[in-house]
Amino acid sequence: MLDADLAGLYGTATKRLNEQVKRNRGRFPEDFMFQLTTKEKAEVVANCDHLAKLKFSPVLPNEKALGSGL
Repeated sequence: MLDADLAGLYGTATKRLNEQVKRNRGRFPEDFMFQLTTKEKAEVVANCDHLAKLKFSPVLPNEKALGSGL
């Protein structure tokens, strides 16, 4: 699940979701979300060509984030 998928579940823009997580870092565990490196993004796109449209390396929520309901 990518940040865009999680934002869609909450009915908000991906940019806004990422802004809120950054703005409220103290409320979340340090490993709540992580960003792929350029190399990792290239590997994901190579395996999932429908993600080729990604402009930036996505931020990914970990299993704690998905289970918490933000």
